[in-house]
Amino acid sequence: MPGTDDHVLRLAALVDRQRLEMDELRAETAGRTIIATATGVLMERLSCSASDAMTQLTSLADATGVAVAEMAATVVATEPAPEPVTVGPAVSAVGAVGAAAEGTEFAATLARQVSRLGPDAVAIWVLGADGALELLGESGLSAADAAQWEHLPPQLDCLAQRVAHGAEDQWWVAGRPPDLSDMPVTGMPGAARADLALRERNGKLLGVLELRWPLGVAVADDVREPLTALAAGSARVLDARLALGDLAAAPPRQTLFSLLDSIAESVLVARALRNPDGVITDFAIDHVSPGFLDPAGRPVAEITGLTLLEAYPLATAGHGLFARALAVVEDGQPQHVPGPLVEPVPIADLRVARFFDGAVFSWRGFGEAGELSDLLDHVQRLGRLGAWEENLVTGGVRWTDPVFEIFGLGPRAGEPIRLSELHSFVIAADKGVVRRFVRDLRAGRDALSATFRVVRPDDSSMRQIRVFAEPVADAAGSVVALRGAFQDVSAHYLTQVALDVTRDQLADTEQRAAEEHKLALRLQRAILPPEEHPVEAAGIDVAVRYRPAGRGHLVGGDWYDTLVLPSGDVLLVVGDVAGHGIEAVTGMVAARNALRGLAVTGAGPAELLRMLNMTLCTLVDGVIGTVVCGFYRPGHGSGGAGDLRWARAGHLPPVLVRDGVGQTLSLPGGVLLGMDPAAGYEEISQPLRQGDTLVLFTDGLIERRDESISDGLSGFAATAGAVCGPRGAASADMCADRLLASATSDTDDDACLVAVRILLLAGGHVAALTCYRCGATGGGRQETRDSPVPGGIPEHRTGGVSSAPGHE
Repeated sequence: MPGTDDHVLRLAALVDRQRLEMDELRAETAGRTIIATATGVLMERLSCSASDAMTQLTSLADATGVAVAEMAATVVATEPAPEPVTVGPAVSAVGAVGAAAEGTEFAATLARQVSRLGPDAVAIWVLGADGALELLGESGLSAADAAQWEHLPPQLDCLAQRVAHGAEDQWWVAGRPPDLSDMPVTGMPGAARADLALRERNGKLLGVLELRWPLGVAVADDVREPLTALAAGSARVLDARLALGDLAAAPPRQTLFSLLDSIAESVLVARALRNPDGVITDFAIDHVSPGFLDPAGRPVAEITGLTLLEAYPLATAGHGLFARALAVVEDGQPQHVPGPLVEPVPIADLRVARFFDGAVFSWRGFGEAGELSDLLDHVQRLGRLGAWEENLVTGGVRWTDPVFEIFGLGPRAGEPIRLSELHSFVIAADKGVVRRFVRDLRAGRDALSATFRVVRPDDSSMRQIRVFAEPVADAAGSVVALRGAFQDVSAHYLTQVALDVTRDQLADTEQRAAEEHKLALRLQRAILPPEEHPVEAAGIDVAVRYRPAGRGHLVGGDWYDTLVLPSGDVLLVVGDVAGHGIEAVTGMVAARNALRGLAVTGAGPAELLRMLNMTLCTLVDGVIGTVVCGFYRPGHGSGGAGDLRWARAGHLPPVLVRDGVGQTLSLPGGVLLGMDPAAGYEEISQPLRQGDTLVLFTDGLIERRDESISDGLSGFAATAGAVCGPRGAASADMCADRLLASATSDTDDDACLVAVRILLLAGGHVAALTCYRCGATGGGRQETRDSPVPGGIPEHRTGGVSSAPGHE
C-alpha cells in the first residue's frame, strides 16, 4: 500500500490470519458441542441410541440442505417433537416452531430447553442501530421487571450492555460479586445469572441472552459449555427469524444500512465499545457495504465482525480512523478530509459522521489518474514548487502554473522563461551563479541545483528561489532536454536569517545573564562569606548557617547578622529580600547595612524596624522583604540567664527550644518592609533560661509545595525540639548542622538560620567579651566552668566579641 511500510503490512496480515484461525477453532469447538447437545436431545425425545440420533440429525440436515451444526442448533433451540422423528415430519415440526410469531414465545421455548440445566428465567435483548438493547422476549420475569428492562440505553452500565460493548460473556456463578454491588440487575440481586452474547456466523453481535437461576442456587461447572453452545444455536435461529421479519422487536438496522449503501458506495459502520467506566476502547464494525473498497484489498467478509483496531491496527495513530471516530462521537461534528489520507491507509475524500453511538465512514480509493493529479496539485501548493521542462531541440519551454506564481508573473501560458535567459531576471549579485548553473547543466550528465534571488514584478518583493534540474539524453547520449522544478524557499531563508539573529541575541543574553549571576554571587559571598564566624559572647553559643539554592539556580536575598552592640546587647537578625539575582542581592546589602548603621543609635528592635522600613521605602527603590530582629541581653529577665526583645516585619517567628520541646514564639504585629513608609511595629520580650536554644530562620528552610506554611512551621518546631534539646545537640554548631540536614524544603530557595544556645555557667557570671578579629577584650570577667565530663579537668573559656565601640 502506498504510504505504509512493509513491516506494517506484514503485521496486519499476521493479525488477520491469526484471527481467522482463532474464529475457525471456536466455530469448530462450538459446532462439536452443539451437535453433541442436539444428539442428546434426540436420544431423550426419541428413546433411541446415540448412533440412531446422529443418523436422524444427519438426515434432517441433508433434507433441508443445511450444515449439520446449523440443524443441531435448530433442534436444540426449538420445541422437541413428541413423536419419533422421520425426515419429513421432523422438517415440518422444525418449520412450524421456527415460524413462531412473537419473541415471547421464542423466549418461553428457550426457557423450557434450559430449565433442566438450572435457570428459571430467560430474557433476550436484540441490539438496535443506536447501541441500545431492546427486550425481544422474556420468561420468568415479573411484569415490573419486564417493563423496567424493556429498553437498555448504551450508557446504562449493566451486564447486558457490558456484553454488547464487547466484554466477554458475564457469569455470576454464586450471585452478585461484592465489587458490583451497585450494578442494576433483573429480579433478586443475589441470584446467580449469566449474560451471553448472541452472534451471527460472521461474529457480528445480534443481541444478548440472560439466564437467571433461583435464589440460593449456584451455577454448576458442567452447564457452562452446554449453555454457551445453546446461545450459539439460539443466535442462528434469531438471525433467521429477524431476517424473515416475524419478530416484532426486530431492529430497523438493515433498513438504515441499505439507505447508507445507496448514498455512498464504500461505507463502513462502527459501533462504540466502552469499558465499565464508559470510556470508548474500540469500535465494532457492524456493517460494510457490498461495494466497500478496503485499502488493503481484503474482501468484505474478512472485515465484517472485526473491530476498527483489529481491521486497521494503525488507526489509533495521529489523525487515523480511530481518532476521527472518537472525535465525532464525542462532539457530534462530522469530518471531511479531501485527501489524500495515508494514515493508517491510503484513501481519499474521507468523510466521518456520528451514527447513534458510533460512527459511519465513507471514502473512495486513492490511485486513479484524476486523484493523482489532485495529489500533485496539493504537493506543489504545499511545497511552493512548480515543474518545468525545456526542449533543446525545438526550443519549447513548459511551466506548470505554480512556477508563474513563484516568479510573480501570473499564469501566462506559452510565455515561460528560457533557462538561457534566466540570469536576466535575477538580481545582479546572483547572475554569475545562474550562468554557471546553466553552463554546467548543459555540459554534464548529473542533476544540479542552485539558489538565486528575484524581485517579483507584481509586489516588488524579493524571493529566494531554488532550482533543481537534470539533463535528458536521447538514445545516442546527446542532451536533448532539461527538466526540473523551481521552489520558493523564501520562508526558509527568512527563517534561517531570523534564527541566526536570534541565536546571536540568545548567546549575548546568556552571556550577560551568566555575568550577572557571577556578580551577584560574588557580592553575596562578600557580604555573607561561607567561612564567616558568628558573634561570640560569654554566656551564649551562636552558630549561623547559609544554604544557597541548588546549583544553577539564581542567588537570592536571604541574609543574617549577629553583632555585639555598644550597650552590651547581642543583635540577632535574619531577613529575606524578595526575588533572585542581582536585584535581590543588592537589596539585601542595602537592608543589612542600613540595619547595622541604625543599630548603633540605641533604638529598640521595633524602632529599628520602623526606621529601616522608612529608609527602604524612601531611599531605595523596589526592595520588599521580611526580617526578624532581636536584642539578647545576658543576665536580665526573670529566667536569670537573659531575655530577648524582638520584633518582626512579616517574617516567620523564631522557635524556642526549652526542656526538649520546640515552640514558636507569639507573633508581634508588623507588615513587610518596603510596603508602607508610615508602618509601625510591635515589640515583645521573651525571658530566656540557661539551657534554652533560640532558632531564627528564613522560609526557604521549611517551605514545601505539598503543605501549608503553618504545617511546615509546626514540623520544624518539633524537629528543633528533638535535635536541639538536652538529649540532642551538644552545641549551637551541632544544632544548626542537624537542623539544616533535616530540613524538608523542596522549593529550591535560599535558606539561612541562626542558632543561639544559652550556656550553663558554673558561677552564673558573664565572661569577658573578646573581639575575635583583633583580640581586644571588653568588660566582664573570665570564668572557669566545670568539666562536662565527671572527674575531668575544668574548662577555662573566654567569650568572643568585644562590646567596645568600633569592634565586631
